[in-house]
Amino acid sequence: MAPTSTPDIPFGRILTAMVTPFSGDGSLDLEGAQRLATYLVDSGNDGLIVNGTTGESPTTTDGEKTELVRAVVEAVGDRAHVVAGVGTNDTRHSCELARFAERAGAHGLLTVTPYYNKPPQEGLYQHFTAVADATELPVMLYDIPGRSGVPINTETMVRLAEHPRIVANKDAKGDLGRASWAIATTGLAWYSGDDMLNLPLLSVGAVGLVSVVGHVVTAELRALVEAHTGGDVAKATEIHQRLLPVFTGMFRTQGVITSKGALALLGLPGGPLRLPLVGLTEAETEQLKRDLAAGGVQI
Repeated sequence: MAPTSTPDIPFGRILTAMVTPFSGDGSLDLEGAQRLATYLVDSGNDGLIVNGTTGESPTTTDGEKTELVRAVVEAVGDRAHVVAGVGTNDTRHSCELARFAERAGAHGLLTVTPYYNKPPQEGLYQHFTAVADATELPVMLYDIPGRSGVPINTETMVRLAEHPRIVANKDAKGDLGRASWAIATTGLAWYSGDDMLNLPLLSVGAVGLVSVVGHVVTAELRALVEAHTGGDVAKATEIHQRLLPVFTGMFRTQGVITSKGALALLGLPGGPLRLPLVGLTEAETEQLKRDLAAGGVQI
């Protein structure tokens, strides 16, 4: 049974975009995924995104995605929202993944803007509507034009927000002005999808975070959000500034690479990456250690 939620905060406040652990031979490590999911929820996450970009979704099969959702729901689904990434640049495929995720027990769906084929806004509207129509699960849009090549315009967000199952947006657009207008006009629950902008987005109305650095600093992110929602902006700012080295260090290269590098340093499941992603070099690992230490992470 899914954890309780409210229309204003449908997936909780702190969600980590979880890596997909692999075994040494590159196969899916379901036991490791369950251990990592349990660790992250025990650390204070209200939910987990599985099969997202940080979960190496471009290089996992549909069957692996379904197995992963089922395993994570089994491990933590009674305590945390398990949101399955189903975004592709093929609407029919995304709808199929959505149905697979629903049958595997997911509590919600994350669907990214179709990438590479650069559809117009009407194409985005029809794509997201089709995915939302495919199941009975609540949907979080994912707006990340730096990867997809196309932003979801505010006007399109307003139209999509009329769908009863489109309830949230993960914002990695990096535009606080547009975010302010969209939060004010859509009524969608807004989640920061850019760790460096967690606090700024909270200040203009975001309700929570979908984080990569949550792999290593969930407790600190929760303290930041609780300080901000409790009206202690000075404390929230102090935590934000203390975490700046972590925000910087975890994105010196691709976020999956650094996340798995950090998990290895902490002795947590992660394992190798699938090509075309490659692991940290020795120099990059030493730099990550320095960045994490500067942000207060004990290795």
